[in-house]
Amino acid sequence: MTSTLYTPTRVTLGQGAEDNLGNELRAFGARKVLMHYGSERIIRNGLMKKLTDQLDKEGIDYVLLGGVKPNPRLSLIREGIDLCRKEGIDFIVAAGGGSVIDSAKAIAYGLYDKDGDVWDFYTGARKPQGSYPIGVVLTLSATGSEMSDSSVITNEDGDLKRGCNSDWCRPRFALLNPELTYSVPPYQTSCGTADMMMHTLERYFHSGASLEFTNNLSFALLRTVAKYGRIALENPEDYEARKNLMWASSLSHNNLMAMGHDQRGDWACHQIEHELSGMFDVAHGAGLTAIWGTWARHVCHVDRERFIALGENVFGTKRTGNDEADAEAAIVAFEEYFRSINMPTSIEELGVNLTPEQIEELADKAVFHGKRTLGAFMTLHKDDIKAIYEGAAKRK
Repeated sequence: MTSTLYTPTRVTLGQGAEDNLGNELRAFGARKVLMHYGSERIIRNGLMKKLTDQLDKEGIDYVLLGGVKPNPRLSLIREGIDLCRKEGIDFIVAAGGGSVIDSAKAIAYGLYDKDGDVWDFYTGARKPQGSYPIGVVLTLSATGSEMSDSSVITNEDGDLKRGCNSDWCRPRFALLNPELTYSVPPYQTSCGTADMMMHTLERYFHSGASLEFTNNLSFALLRTVAKYGRIALENPEDYEARKNLMWASSLSHNNLMAMGHDQRGDWACHQIEHELSGMFDVAHGAGLTAIWGTWARHVCHVDRERFIALGENVFGTKRTGNDEADAEAAIVAFEEYFRSINMPTSIEELGVNLTPEQIEELADKAVFHGKRTLGAFMTLHKDDIKAIYEGAAKRK
C-alpha cells in the first residue's frame, strides 16, 4: 500500500503572521472576500479590524459572516452559501479555530457546486468536484483543519455530525501567530490539546506494518503536545508553549503522521464521538477523551505491543514482561494525563447520563443503520460500539 502527503497550504508561523493577510489575498488575486468567524470576541479584541484594514489597503472588498458555533451548523453554512452567491465572493477567509475553518470549507464546497445541496457531500451521496479558495487566520490550536483535507459539520435536523474529506478544501494559506491563542480559555486549551493528540493516535493505530520513522515522529509529537499543553494551562501567555501547540496541531492532521504505514488509520474514536457531540453538542476534544480509554481496552488484545510501545515512548511506562499489564499501564498513563489537564475520561463527566435507548440510537447512527463498520486496528460492529458507549458511560 502507498501513502500520500499533499500539503499545498503555505504556512506562516510566528509573531505577526496575521499581518500577511493582505499580501496573501493579493497574490491569489482575490477581489471580494467573505470574512468568516465565530463569536464577537474577534471584533471586540481588534483582530477583525486589523485584518480588514489590510483588505482596505489592498482595495479588496469584503463581507462579514459570524456566528459559527462549536460543531458548526449546516443552517449557517447554507446561509453563507447564499450570501456568497449574492455578493459575488471569490475567496473565503476563516478567522478562528477548527469550527470556523470547517464551516468555511463547507461554504466553499457549496459555493462551487451548482447541482444540489452541500449536505450531500457529508452524507457521501456525492463527492466534491471543486471548492472556492480558502485562507486561514488561526486563533485556536486544536483540529489541524488549517492544513487538513477534512471538514466536519452538524445537521440540526436529526443531530447528525458528519465529515467530508477532499483535497479540494485544503486552505491555500494559513497564518499562525501563537499570540492569538493567548486568550483561549483553559477548557478550550485542554480540548485542543486532546484533539491534536487524538489525531496522531488515530493514525498510529492501524492494522498493517508501520514505518519506524513515522512512529518516532508520532511519539515526539505526542510528548511535545503533552508537555506544552500543561505549560499553556499554567501560563496562557507562554509563547514557546503556544507556538509548539500551534505547529503540532497542523502537523498532527495533515497526514504526515500516517506516511509509510501500510494501512489507513483507525478513526473509530472520532466516529463514535461524532455521534455523541451530534446528539449532545459536547466539545469534540472532551468527547474523545471520554471514550478513548474504553475503546483502548476493548481493542488492545489485537496488538498489545502497539500500546506498550506507545506508553513507553510517550510517558515512560516500564515493561514488566506481562504484556496485558503493560498495555493497561499505557492506557492508564494516557487517562491520567487527560485528567491532569481537566479532560473527562467518562461520558458522565461530560454532564451526559446515557439511557439504554440513547446508546442504541448512538450505535445505530455510528454504523449508518447497518451500512458500515468502524475502525481499522479492530473492526467494530454495532455491538462493539454499544459496549464502548456503555463502558464509557460512567465515571471510573
